[in-house]
Amino acid sequence: MIEVTNLSAYDHLRALAVSNGIARSRVDDVLDTVGLSDVAKRRSGGFSLGMGQRLGIAAALLGDPEVIMLDEPVNGLDPEGILWIRHLLQDLAKQGRTVFVSSHLMSEMELMAEHFVISSGSIVPP
Repeated sequence: MIEVTNLSAYDHLRALAVSNGIARSRVDDVLDTVGLSDVAKRRSGGFSLGMGQRLGIAAALLGDPEVIMLDEPVNGLDPEGILWIRHLLQDLAKQGRTVFVSSHLMSEMELMAEHFVISSGSIVPP
């Protein structure tokens, strides 16, 4: 078995595309969308936490989904990366997609979201 961290970002996404019947051309599209085109041939195991977040988002976008669910997407991102993800998610929503974001950073959600669902605890009944 090949460990994902030994693959380049491009090869990781290409493998996901092939195994899910997604056109290989989508790999270049999502790498461009998340700003990883310049480092696409680098081994993903050497990526920073923020670059890893971008790769994960690229994987989530690979199938061109109508609904996107992300958990703490700004985790590990520097201020520039946070601004980037904010704009990306807003752009995805403007395209007509539904974007769900789980986060404990209410100040960031205030800048990013149009609608909120706030839970004060577990949503699973005891």
